[in-house]
Amino acid sequence: MGKIQIMDEWLSNKIAAGEVVERPSSVVKELVENAIDADSTSIEIFLEEAGLHSIQVIDNGSGMDEEDALKSFSRHATSKIEKEQDLFRIRTLGFRGEALASIASVSKLTLRTSDGNGGVHLYMEGGHLKEHQPTALRRGTDITVAQLFFNTPARLKYLKTIQTELGHTIDFVNRIALGYPTIAVKLVHNGQTLLQTNGRGQVQQVLAAIYGAHNAKKMLPFEGENQDYKIHGFASLPEVTRASKNYMSLFVNGRWVKHFVIQKAIIDAYHTYLPIERFPIVLLYVEGDPQLTDVNVHPAKHQVRLSKEPELLKLIEDTIRSAIREVIRIPLAEKKEKPIRTPTEQMNIWNPAPATQPTFNEDKLSTIVERLSSEASIVKEPYAPVPAQQQVVPAAPPEPESSEQHSPSDFHELPTIEKEMYLEKSPMKEVESKRHFPQVEIVGQVHGTYIVAQMEDGFYLIDQHAAQERIKYEYFRDKVGEVNANERQTLLMPLTFHYAADEALRLKESKEALEEVGVFLEEFGLSSFVVREYPTWFPKGEEQEIIEELIEQVLSARKTDIKKLREDAAIMMSCKKSIKANHYLNKEQMERLINDLRNADNPFTCPHGRPVLIHFTSYEVEKMFKRVM
Repeated sequence: MGKIQIMDEWLSNKIAAGEVVERPSSVVKELVENAIDADSTSIEIFLEEAGLHSIQVIDNGSGMDEEDALKSFSRHATSKIEKEQDLFRIRTLGFRGEALASIASVSKLTLRTSDGNGGVHLYMEGGHLKEHQPTALRRGTDITVAQLFFNTPARLKYLKTIQTELGHTIDFVNRIALGYPTIAVKLVHNGQTLLQTNGRGQVQQVLAAIYGAHNAKKMLPFEGENQDYKIHGFASLPEVTRASKNYMSLFVNGRWVKHFVIQKAIIDAYHTYLPIERFPIVLLYVEGDPQLTDVNVHPAKHQVRLSKEPELLKLIEDTIRSAIREVIRIPLAEKKEKPIRTPTEQMNIWNPAPATQPTFNEDKLSTIVERLSSEASIVKEPYAPVPAQQQVVPAAPPEPESSEQHSPSDFHELPTIEKEMYLEKSPMKEVESKRHFPQVEIVGQVHGTYIVAQMEDGFYLIDQHAAQERIKYEYFRDKVGEVNANERQTLLMPLTFHYAADEALRLKESKEALEEVGVFLEEFGLSSFVVREYPTWFPKGEEQEIIEELIEQVLSARKTDIKKLREDAAIMMSCKKSIKANHYLNKEQMERLINDLRNADNPFTCPHGRPVLIHFTSYEVEKMFKRVM
């Protein structure tokens, strides 16, 4: 007798459920996506015990007649693909035809649906049909999934706590609400409403419902296109950051996907605007010909492959960076008191609600949401009070100013301390708008660390180390990008470097990349190298250390990325001998530093993303001293 047998449909459905149905959020995902494909304008999700006890999804979509309802639980049953060519121009979220069959095989499922001409009621246990009868129902579909994994107890052992499982579902529903603002989405857990949107198509209201009104006001709209793709969305100001990349939501032709290369392009757009290990909130929609997108690469449809990916990545990075550069501003000092609002302002979506207005921010719900939202999108009631954070305002436009640069002769006339500040010709190029840098008057210095400057509308604290890091970074960024023979200095005694055989081989392969950043290696034996010259603009006294660090970066990287190597080199050099804390400057030195900072492309953050200056308004200072109430 042969060993190979054909599995029956019930068994194959249970195996497929292992790929499609991992946890309660997987069930919610499949049912909600089916509701969207059915052209629903309202989707309600009701959970009990994070979906472990029951999941109910109600929509007002096209529904099904009796014949289609029965067919929908057959494996590979789909209304979205008829022929092979359809697989290459998919515009729906579902298409595999496995979801309902897989879910039904590991739960007790009740389906009530109607196409407007009569309804049908089906009840299934473990994939077997138990009840089939007509029912009165409006147009749409109502599915309840109870006792998930009741017949696969091993699967239950791998589920996490209720809070963790609820967090996964909240994360998905948040993204669906962002991806489809024209659909009214409601999520209820154990009788408590966690999210509710109105479906009016106003994306910023959805952002406010999910991330809070305060953060929604600091989201920048952007859009761009090339020959193949159109992109648009919202990106947070650099001051609004999170510790997780999970707050970047990407939709490709309406499908929420995880795409780590696109995430990297978004992060690169914020390069030098964000502190290390901090990430922005970004909502990105990508639209293009479905034939450029392969969505059939993951059982749960979380991932896609994109044709012409390099062009798309460049479009994303350039568009978001341009939006940030256009509006980047100076952060204000944190406010300590909340302003009094008029009744009209209190009813605005962008402002907190009056104390008498019902909210869902009860202590119990807030505690649960805070605990489960560390790796998922934070859920906040749109009208609930939000603590005041840093705020930003446009600074006063600068007055016309001379573009005169410091000459080498000026450098020799500077005091010793200033020679330490300016180790080379003043690096900055005149920028027409000067990024709205304020025309300030230097007042003094605090603790040898912060420069105090004033204007009519208040005063500024300027971090002198961060300021000079930004100045030097932009100088070295330009220099590293154009290494040439005219700016090289020959050493009387060459520098020698020894490495292991495998490292030496890697360096030989990366010699051209290292030359792009001013490291000129000559082979000296089997695994040694000498450096006979280096660029004259290398920070003085730090040449050997810089060369060693650049070599180490090449050795530690899996693949040599010349663009990243240049950026890392510029950032590293900018840190060398920049003014440190407890370093006192005279007024002339401070004014020269501020003038060079004013001419920077981005004078508001250092290369590591920290703020360079903070604005304290006169009004806020007067409030602190109770001069105004």
